[in-house]
Amino acid sequence: MPDSPRTMLVLAHTGKEDAVRSARLVIERLTAAGVTVRVTDAEAPDLACAGATVLPAGPEAAAGAELVIVLGGDGTLLRAEEIARPARTPLIGVNLGHIGFLAEAEPDGLAETVDRLVAGDYRVEERMTIDVVARDNGTELASTWALNEATVEKATRERMIEVVIEIDGRPLSRWGCDGVVCATPTGSTAYAFSAGGPVVWPEVEALLMVPISAHALFARPLVVSPRSVLAVELVYEGVGGGVGGTAGAGRPGPEPPGSGPAWTETAEAVMWCDGRRRVDLPPGARVEVRRGALPVLLARVQEPGPGAPDAPGAGAVTGGPFTDRLVAKFGLPVAGWRGRPPKPRRAEDGDAHA
Repeated sequence: MPDSPRTMLVLAHTGKEDAVRSARLVIERLTAAGVTVRVTDAEAPDLACAGATVLPAGPEAAAGAELVIVLGGDGTLLRAEEIARPARTPLIGVNLGHIGFLAEAEPDGLAETVDRLVAGDYRVEERMTIDVVARDNGTELASTWALNEATVEKATRERMIEVVIEIDGRPLSRWGCDGVVCATPTGSTAYAFSAGGPVVWPEVEALLMVPISAHALFARPLVVSPRSVLAVELVYEGVGGGVGGTAGAGRPGPEPPGSGPAWTETAEAVMWCDGRRRVDLPPGARVEVRRGALPVLLARVQEPGPGAPDAPGAGAVTGGPFTDRLVAKFGLPVAGWRGRPPKPRRAEDGDAHA
């Protein structure tokens, strides 16, 4: 935990009145506890909290802060990560959206959450990210990152895209599909989950590739090594079904009139990272996904599960808390659960003749 004076950045979805009210409560409670509060210049007019330090809305706003407290849904938290990640500052979210799977607290426990943060009663866990590069015939179109997922999707409703997927430099299969999701374990409960992918516990180190409505016999979700490199290539195809090439091999050159196949292009496609950063992909483009060099830090105030470290600021959430989160967020039926069976009695414990 940083030395005093303690500083925390508060970010909110200022388009929601309840988020603004909650942010003001948080700021007032932190200020009363002697914590220096920062807000961004984009949100300061709506929050209208005297005494808060106003900084430009960028990574410098989180630099040197102990925590970033985010009030809103998962979309607000994903926006906040763009500020907190470069500064290596942990975030904690208060859910004011729908499911809010990334958020730690609900509005009715807000005061208690703030008090526990002030007391330093929290721990920080690292969440794996992905680094994403899009290329067109070898030319870099974009280099970005994501916490949840990078998706290659069709840009229009009418047509599927045709892709070849690749793992570690080797082609695996070709899909006609609506898109492909490349996700982290954190993102396994987001878009990848909706597309039929598996739920992966966040401490598991792995990468996921999940097809979206693929028209293919082999189109199962894949879970691969965190050291693997995933790639999605948009296919060129000649009239009559011949493959004209992919971005890895370069676009097919122009054919002289009357010779060779007539080249048609795959449907228009787009790449999204965390549903926030968009890149239009031309036919033949290639998207590569690998483990991110810089993780996202999330603060947790929940009690650690079995085997988790007790010290605040150490370790990661284990199975118990994540299981509870799945049950609570998705309203899973658990009626009939009886818990662990009692340990058998031993003779030395007494009642030896029972």
